[in-house]
Amino acid sequence: VQLQASGGGLVQAGGSMRLSCVASGRSFSFKSMGYYRQAPGKERELVARITDGGIITYADSVKGRFVISRDGAENTIYLQMDSLKPEDTGVYYCKVMFNAWNSKWGQGTQVTVSS
Repeated sequence: VQLQASGGGLVQAGGSMRLSCVASGRSFSFKSMGYYRQAPGKERELVARITDGGIITYADSVKGRFVISRDGAENTIYLQMDSLKPEDTGVYYCKVMFNAWNSKWGQGTQVTVSS
């Protein structure tokens, strides 16, 4: 299974951006797919996650501003990010959890929010 992430770049504070992550390859089932981010000097943290059953979890810092969605037919997730803040700056990683023991990370994509 390969994860192809797209989106990212530079945006001004208050702006919007959409990230997408496509999982391709052999047929697979997953427990969850989501986005994590890592800011300089900080640990990687969960941003948003959606389970195979459609349960969504957001970090408190992005609630009300970010929306994660899934196109199950295409094994694609989207992260719509609105009202972006400078503190949203970081490298965003897509992750798929196949089960409790196996997961895969996509390549990171840089998101920079200027003040």
